[in-house]
Formats: sequence, C-alpha cells, structure tokens
Amino acid sequence: MATNLMTDKKIKLAKPAEKEYLLADGGGLFLRVRPSGAKDWLFIYTFDKKRRKMGLGSLDAASLATARSEADKARDCISKQIDPQLNQQELVAEQVARREALLAKKTRKTVKELFNNWEKRELKTRKDKGAEVRRSFEKDVFPKIGEVAAEDVTQAMVVGILDDIVERGATIVARNLLGDLRQMFGYALDRKIAAHDPTSRLKRDKFGKKVERERTLSDAEIKSLPEKLKAARIAPSSTAAIWIMLSTCCRVGEISSAEWKDIDLESAMTWYIPAGNSKNAKAHTIHLSAFAAEQFAVLKKLATDEAGKQSKWVLQARWTDEHVCVKSLAKQIGDRQRGDKAPMKCRSLHTDALTLPGGKWTPHDLRRTGATIMGALGTRPDVIEKCLNHVEQNKLVRIYQRQKLEAEQAEAWKLLGDRLELLMHSDASNVIPMRSAA
Repeated sequence: MATNLMTDKKIKLAKPAEKEYLLADGGGLFLRVRPSGAKDWLFIYTFDKKRRKMGLGSLDAASLATARSEADKARDCISKQIDPQLNQQELVAEQVARREALLAKKTRKTVKELFNNWEKRELKTRKDKGAEVRRSFEKDVFPKIGEVAAEDVTQAMVVGILDDIVERGATIVARNLLGDLRQMFGYALDRKIAAHDPTSRLKRDKFGKKVERERTLSDAEIKSLPEKLKAARIAPSSTAAIWIMLSTCCRVGEISSAEWKDIDLESAMTWYIPAGNSKNAKAHTIHLSAFAAEQFAVLKKLATDEAGKQSKWVLQARWTDEHVCVKSLAKQIGDRQRGDKAPMKCRSLHTDALTLPGGKWTPHDLRRTGATIMGALGTRPDVIEKCLNHVEQNKLVRIYQRQKLEAEQAEAWKLLGDRLELLMHSDASNVIPMRSAA
C-alpha cells in the first residue's frame, strides 16, 4: 500500500519553478508542477522491465482523492500482469465508440424523416407538390417502416409492402410506389443518409405487368349512355363533363381544373388549357365543336347562381372554393360499375347503373374512344396526336417539324362532335356504323 505524502495544503503551496518538477505522494503517484503554473497527476511505474508514465488528468479535473483512486486501480492492474496504460486506452476507445454510436443515432434518419426531407427538396417541384406520393406512403409505407432507420431498411421489408398492395389488387399502385421508393433511396444515397438502396434489384414487372388498356366505347354504347347517365342519378355537371371528355379527347384532370377565363363560347369557340393544367406541362388549345360548346353552355348555366355570379371554376367543388377533385369523375363513374359489390360508404347506391356490354370503362377510355372515332372518320394520325396534345416521340420530327395543324385539328374535333350528335339524336336505323379508316 502506498504511503501518502501529499496533502491539499502542500498541493496549494507548490509554486512553479524555472523547470517542471515532481512532488511524490508515494507508490508511483506524483504531482507535476510546470513552469506555467499548471499542475497535473502522473503515475510512474515499471512494467515488463520498462519504466513508463501514465497521465491521470490535471489538478483541476482530478482531486488528490481521485488521483489516488486511479493510482490504486493502476497498481491492481500491475499486480495482475496487466499494463494499466493499455487498460486505460481500452476504456478511452470504449468511450469514443459509445460517443460515436450516440452521434450516429442522432444523425440517422428514419424512413419518415427521409421522406419529409425528400418531399421538401424534390417532390415539391411536381405538379401536385407530391400530394399523391405522400398519400401512398402514409397508407402503405409509414405504418410498416416509417420509424425504421432508412439505412436499416431491407429488400425483404420493401417486398413485403409491395406484395400486400398487389394482394389487394392494386398492381399499378405497387409499380408506382416501387418507382417512388427507388427515387427516395437514390436521394438518400446521394446525401450519405443511407449506404445502400433496398430497391436496387427489384423490377416493377415482378409486382404485375403493366397492361395497356384498349377499351373504347362502341356506337351502341355511346347511344345508350344518355339514358344510363339519367338512371345513374349522376350530377348534371358530371354528365356534361363526360360528354366534353368524349368530344374533346381531353384528360379528366384538365376538365376538372378548367377555369371559365380560358373558355371562349362567344367568338373563337376555343378552350385553352394552360401548361399548369396539362399532364405534360404543354399548353393546348381545343377548338370546340358545336356539340362540345353545348355541353360547356350547360356547365356555364350550372356555375351561375340566381344573382348572376359565376364560379371561377367550370366544375366547382361542393364544399370549398376550389375546383372538384381530379378523382371525382373517375369515382362517380367507377362507383356505378361495381356490379354485385356493395356500395361504398357515403357513395352512390346505383352500383350497376353505368355498366356497359363492352366491360368497365373509365374517363380515360372516353379520351381513347374520341381519338379512335377521329381515326375512323379519316383524320390523319399526326393530327389526332396534336388533338391529344401528345409530345412527338420521334426526336427529329419534334425538332424540325413545328407546324401546329390548327385547321386540321379544328376539323377533326368538328367531325367528332358531329358524329356524337348523330349518335345521340338519331334512331339506330339511321346511323351507319363506322369502319376504321385505311
């Protein structure tokens, strides 16, 4: 046992000299006094026939009692043939590792935190500000792995989420979600938030092939549609919107978000679709046929109240000052084609009212049907593509052929409108079925 020679008074009275010196406490413990006045503890010992020094901290950090305790621990290590300095290094390494683990835990982002970061910097640039992606993640991703660290997400976790979606029959949702997850983890890799991408070896086709729809409404189905829409108790505004989609080949989102300021029913007879409302962010002008203009006139009357005040929107939402939800028309049509399935909560009870012989149809099928009728009436394919506001796939054609073909488009819409007028207001015996134009 070491003989204690040091006292607090001796420590206090120890003055700095020209050179540093040591004050012994016994048993290898010393107080080192430096010329600067700084004082620190040293434990000097012999191990493996070599004289060694080990710092025990400054006087400010370690009192006399603390220094003696640490010296006792060092002596105990020596008695067990353990170098106390190595033991101290292991403790330091352990403390460093603990601090690094704590820091890593603080900087690790959960999937939900990663999504919020990704949404803020990249999703907000999308047309819907990322609303659809957030809805999908909140429904299928966050409940299962939202609180899991992004770098701990495994491929099995992702596959489990996608398989559950496929099992409920939402193949398209699963395919789209995989694409969004891949983009999010790509963002994480770029910013060192995660070290791997759990979606990297997954293919969309593993979760269902993308099937191109071919559904078009026949002449007979179009003729039957007015009576079916009445029986379905669908809103007059929605009925008019359905005929507009069929007669203009517009997208459902374009008619849902249309504003009256962009529609001219007096002189030019046009509907201007701004880039912000178009799926491909490309502005488009539709020349309205008499048939389409008549449907817009119906909507204009419905959008005007008794005081003569007109809504800003062609299709005004019922409970807000915004336009109707872009999914509203698809839901109204889908709800009325459920067949024997029970009606959805707070939705239409007429679950079979819009069923047609050719099978289930959607708003987008009306766009395809209108384009098909144009082709059958002899409109050139390139003109139809212009009417659909498609981006030219051939790069050379896109770069060098800049003609708008407005007159040809106007004629195509007129022919389509005339054909629909004929189908809706003529007896079946008076309508000659069309054949595809050669």
